[in-house]
Parts: sequence; structure tokens; C-alpha cells
Amino acid sequence: MLRTNRILLAWIFCTAGLAGETLVLENFTLIDGNGGPPLANAAMVITEGRIKWIGAKAGLKTPSGAERRDLTGKFVTPGIINLHSHLGNGVDLTQDPKNFTPENLARQLALYASYGVTSTVSMGSDQDLIYAVRTAQRRGRPKETRIFTAGRGFTGPAGYPTSAPGMKGVPYEVSSVEEVKKNVAELAGKKVDLVKIWVDDHLGKERKIPMELSKAIIAEATMRKIKVAAHVFYLDDSKELVNAGLRALAHSVRDKEVDDGLISVMKTKGAYQIPTLTREISTFFFAKPGELVNDPYFTRGLSPSLAALLKTPEFQKRMLADPDYLHGAEWLAMAKKNLKKLSDAGVKIGFGTDTGPPRRFQGFFEQWEMELMVDAGMTPLQVITSASKTAAEYLGESKNLGTLQAGKWADLIVLAKNPLDNIKNTRSIETVLIAGRKAN
Repeated sequence: MLRTNRILLAWIFCTAGLAGETLVLENFTLIDGNGGPPLANAAMVITEGRIKWIGAKAGLKTPSGAERRDLTGKFVTPGIINLHSHLGNGVDLTQDPKNFTPENLARQLALYASYGVTSTVSMGSDQDLIYAVRTAQRRGRPKETRIFTAGRGFTGPAGYPTSAPGMKGVPYEVSSVEEVKKNVAELAGKKVDLVKIWVDDHLGKERKIPMELSKAIIAEATMRKIKVAAHVFYLDDSKELVNAGLRALAHSVRDKEVDDGLISVMKTKGAYQIPTLTREISTFFFAKPGELVNDPYFTRGLSPSLAALLKTPEFQKRMLADPDYLHGAEWLAMAKKNLKKLSDAGVKIGFGTDTGPPRRFQGFFEQWEMELMVDAGMTPLQVITSASKTAAEYLGESKNLGTLQAGKWADLIVLAKNPLDNIKNTRSIETVLIAGRKAN
């Protein structure tokens, strides 16, 4: 406990701002996250971490004593907001609640930030440490990825995903409406940013939470003005949950093509789709990873031992033998088809990846998710908007985050190349700022 308190005090100290600090960025092309055309020869004034002014360079009035940075030839976008991750429990390919330490949490937040992820939602596998770190961040100006949390998620007794290694005892396993009320009240007392439900039986191999309990969770959380997201797989479940007031599908529908019934209710209710395409690719890709295992942009986020392991024939054979390998490519194809259909129909598309568990690599997968979303048929501008403006809207954080506008936190990425020409140019990161300061 003493060690934890020391680390948290250090976190609070590092998030403190410098009074009167002003930074001017100038001569860049602005992609502000609102979905409109880029603005060439732009400028931005950042004071104490917030955007004071932004617009065409011709209108810039540089404050006295400001630090100026010339970004000629660069492109500035909002930081990535990831609506689906799992913090703290993962180390290499091991998932265990024992890993949920201040050190591991700090390492993961710094890793996310290095890949341009400036905010992330930890989706239902957290411990109380998460609240202390979140509080410390919100007292000042973090230099690492901002935390939003669902605390502990919900499933039924011995329900999915409690059979997965390291997941037993992580979510609430509710068997009655009374338990639902008690546990939602506990989460509300901790001021969670949202509530998470796992609604899946893993192709009939596991237990799924009864629908009446999922509806009770949605009702209790909604009564307390807390939004609910659900891990889903099946179209029928998704329709029923959205009809009951679910605010986000935390994965794509993968059993069949989405229909007009789901599209209609999602638009009517204002529900969001969070595709997590990289979740599907993780089920089969590393059996035959090709040259990715030699790509320094990928391997820089791995421990040396893990980077070496992924190259071995033994590991790849193990991945070939995984039961999900047989279905993963089909799941990905269906998820991409459904993403295109939902996006074209005007359903709100949030951005998320489900990174953190084994083989879902934090930071790199957020970049890969963008590429897969474009492969599915979205434009680079739509994807950037999904990961900024739309994601912030889902979180209820549009006042502070999501787009690069006056009054909001200066959470942004400086790129060497134009991401609207090629979405993979989001990887040409030169600087990441969180609250106007260079990320750790």
C-alpha cells in the first residue's frame, strides 16, 4: 500500500500544470476531427494545456512569451480515443489480476500514448487502483493516456468470459435482479464512466448471461444516468439489447449480416457501434504472421522475449491449433461487411479495439484498426472522425475532448504524412501531446 501511494503521489505531481504556460503551433495542416476538409497553413495557441485559439495562420496573434513551434509540412489530428481496451491485467501473453499494479498500468498508458492513443476506456476488468489513477489524472494534466473505466463488468454465474485464463472473479457474476441493483449501485458510487456486460456463449461452448438480467443492468444503470455497452456476437441479442436501451455494441455482430431492424433501432435509440476488427484478426493472424513480426513499428511495443516468441514455429503451430483459428477469418469478414453497412446507413461508429488481452497488442492494434476500417469501406476522414469526435460524444466528453477546437484539451498528434492520402500515414507520428505536453 505504501508503494502504491508513493506512485500515485508521483502521478499527481506529474499531472500538475505550469501556470501561464503557452505554446504556439504554426504552419501545419489541420484535420480537426469534425469531419470537414483539412485547413492548410493553420495555427494553434495552447495555454495551460487547453486550446485558446485555433484557425488560419493569417489570424494568429502570438501571445507574449509563448513558446513557438514551426510545423511546416506536418499534419495535426486529434489524439485517438479508444472506446474498448482492457488495462492492467496483461503482461506479454499472460492475463492475470495479479498484474494489475501501478507499474504495469503506467507502462501500458505510456505505450498507448506513444502510438497516438490519448484516451482509452478500460472495459470491465478493472480493480480499485484504476479509480485512484483516474482521479489523479483529472486533478491536473496527465502526460500519459487518459483513463475512462467501466470498473467491473457483468456476466451470469460461471458465464463467459470467466472460463478464460485470468478472468475468474474479474466480472460480477449475477444471478438475480437484487444482485444487479446492489452491484450497479456499487459502480455508481465509484463514478464509473460506463457499465459493461458480456453477452456471449462463445458458439454455445459457455454460459451466457440471461437476457432478463442484461435488461435489468441496463435499466438500473440508465436510471443512474450511466451508459451501458455490451460485448455481443449475435444479431438477435444485439437487437434486443439496443431495444432495451443499450448505448453501444462493444463488438461487431458476427453471426450474420445486420438487417434493417437493427439499423433502425440503433438510429432511433442513438446507439453506437464499436467494431473491434483487430479483435477478430488476433484469433488467426499470428498462426501465419508473415513479415509483421519483423516490423520495428510493431515490435517496439513488445518485450524482447515476446517478440522472439512470435517468430517461432512452435508458437505459430499453437495458434493453428486454437479453436478460434477456424472461425476468425469468417468473423472478420462479417464484421467488416457489417461495419460498412452500418456506416453507410448513418449509424454512429465509435472506435475501439479490445486491446490488452493476449495477442491484442496495445498501441499497434489501434493503428491497425484504422487500416482495417478503411479496408471495410470507410474513408480515412470517417475513421479519424470515429476515433475523435464520435468517440468523445459517446463518452459525453465533447466539451473537453475529441476535436481540436478552442476550449478543449490539446490532445493531438503531429504527423509527418497526410493520413487522408493513406490511412497508414497515421503511423508517421512525430509528437503526441496530451493536455498540451509531450506524452511520456
